[in-house]
Amino acid sequence: MRIGPYTLNNNLVLAPMAGVTDRPFRQLCKQLGAGMAVSEMVSSNSLLWGSEKTKRRANHEGEAEPKSVQIMGADPNMMAQAACYNVDNGAQIIDINMGCPAKKVCNVAAGSALLQNEALVKQILEAVAGAVEVPVTLKIRTGWDMANRNGVNIAHIAQESGIQALAVHGRTRACGYSGEAEYDTIAEIKQSVDIPVIANGDISTPEKAKFVLDRTGVDGVMIGRAAQGRPWIFREIDHYLKTGEKLAEPSIQEVRDILIGHLHNLYNFYGEYTGVRMARKHISWYSKGQRHGAAFRQAVNRVDTIDEQLTMTEDFFERLQQDIQQAA
Repeated sequence: MRIGPYTLNNNLVLAPMAGVTDRPFRQLCKQLGAGMAVSEMVSSNSLLWGSEKTKRRANHEGEAEPKSVQIMGADPNMMAQAACYNVDNGAQIIDINMGCPAKKVCNVAAGSALLQNEALVKQILEAVAGAVEVPVTLKIRTGWDMANRNGVNIAHIAQESGIQALAVHGRTRACGYSGEAEYDTIAEIKQSVDIPVIANGDISTPEKAKFVLDRTGVDGVMIGRAAQGRPWIFREIDHYLKTGEKLAEPSIQEVRDILIGHLHNLYNFYGEYTGVRMARKHISWYSKGQRHGAAFRQAVNRVDTIDEQLTMTEDFFERLQQDIQQAA
């Protein structure tokens, strides 16, 4: 799959997720098979660009190319300025958020709220695509609600405005994350435009990824929540699509090694105070479904230092390993 001058290693993309797809997680998912990873959304409000949080979101040091940054806002000029700012800071692809269903985003008429105003969508897309030399991509939902599924119209506007790839979450804004993703609408969108289309929503297994690709005819798939605590899902899907065979689940030892490496990258990136707190959700995701997991999560979420968090995590996985050996 190509986006502008970039040929991706495969057609698997890590979805942008607020509070999740920071640089350590993007790097890890790319190492484990994602062809591209999109950053957390960066506000188009220039008053926020000097904040530590925004600087971290725009930090791509050592990240594998292409580096894709998602921007969010509702003012065409501010969005164009945000695109330029992020390109100056290393972004090689600018992604525009018109898919976020969060109330705090929609209440400022951004994210998926923009799908209600096709004229403004066109103004924003043209302003951003015209402001930067790098490829501009777009993330949308199928519409605002079931009575207003205008994804095909938005896709046409996107293509005409110079957008070079389109990711579609198969739900309306009103659906949030409930119900089944509607792949037939994504198929309609794919058939209506020539630019690459990437399907998103409920893709949690290699078999589901193949089903969605076959059902919709899209160029790629985007994985979000299913990668939380399972970043190796990308290599599993990649292997299955290439061979038709399922990879074995990673061993407890490998899960431990991936998690410990992830934790060290979080500490290095955020420092101890924030790093330990950011790590808590990832530790919870990695330990989900494991024996003694609930008790471990309760305990590990109470500690505030790197040493305590690492020691408890290593002890937990050591106990899991011993349980497996005793059962063998």
